Amino acid sequence: MQFPVENFNFYDKIPPENTIKDNNAVKKIVLAVVCSLLLSGCATWSHTETTKDGKPVLVNASPDAPVKKPEDILLTKEDITDKKYDILADLEVVVNKTTIFHADPTPAMVDQKLREEGARIGADAVIQVRYGSVGMSLVSWGSLEGKGRAIRYKK
Repeated sequence: MQFPVENFNFYDKIPPENTIKDNNAVKKIVLAVVCSLLLSGCATWSHTETTKDGKPVLVNASPDAPVKKPEDILLTKEDITDKKYDILADLEVVVNKTTIFHADPTPAMVDQKLREEGARIGADAVIQVRYGSVGMSLVSWGSLEGKGRAIRYKK
């Protein structure tokens, strides 16, 4: 079977000029959306409030809570049965990998954040510590969630 060459007009197949411009506009919009999604993974939303002398501001800490250092907070996956305690709060923290070049979040990083949160509210320990699974999101290349219960020993 042969195709009739005399009926084929190449110029009939070229779209009108305004269609080409519209296609370019659509391409630019799609490119802008893709770039903004990719770059949003590089953005971080963590922040720390500090006083003029550079010390962290303790938000939601009880006024009578002694100031504690994060390294002084006991962390355990179990319950504490040999001492009486008061429950201060159930803590939830998330460690994010904000760019592809950062290290993957680890349980040790979650432990540090749980200690910091426990120290902020004056806890003696964080008990019943649990870890989630590493996952990705639109704003992070990887994140790991941790939960625990902040307690203060009774005197």
